[in-house]
Amino acid sequence: MAYVKWGLIALILVVVGAFLHHYLPSQDIVRVVRTETVRVDVQDTDAQGNEVQRTRDQNRIYTFTVNGDERVYRNEDTGWGFPWYFKFDTANLAAAAEDAVSTKASPDWYVVRHYGWRIPVFSMFPNALSMRPAEGPDEPLTPWFNIFLLVGMVLTVLMIRRVLIILRERHVDPMVEAIDGELDQTASWWRRQWRRLTGSGK
Repeated sequence: MAYVKWGLIALILVVVGAFLHHYLPSQDIVRVVRTETVRVDVQDTDAQGNEVQRTRDQNRIYTFTVNGDERVYRNEDTGWGFPWYFKFDTANLAAAAEDAVSTKASPDWYVVRHYGWRIPVFSMFPNALSMRPAEGPDEPLTPWFNIFLLVGMVLTVLMIRRVLIILRERHVDPMVEAIDGELDQTASWWRRQWRRLTGSGK
């Protein structure tokens, strides 16, 4: 049972970690080389609940990191839905990215804030949320938002755990003790009846 317990805990931690890694924002220092609008096919649901394939435009930002690695971002609004970044300025970001284009010989470095994964086999791209000029290619990037959010989540979990412990000590444990006491009294009564009927001293 111990292996099952720790296996489930490990599985939960992996799932939660992957979820947070995908949806929490990350930052890259990059050089923008071009932007593009492409047509992509997406699966959607119509009014009758049937799966249909639709075509829509997707803005993309093509960049290179300081180390020369390619980074391609999609540029789409999140709107009011999940994840709750409330991004409505896709057109503004597209214009800023177009204006940020620079050459390898004379690079301009920008910090792109994004979420999501790049998975080529599924044509998945991280979604760019914002961009700003970097202080330089070596600017240190501290994920303050992620730090505060994770600390808040840990504190919330600890607070909930403490509340559950208090509720158990005040309500559940006394109830269990009362039930145990009643069961002991019932068992004692039956033992007395058995001794009376059998004349046994046990």
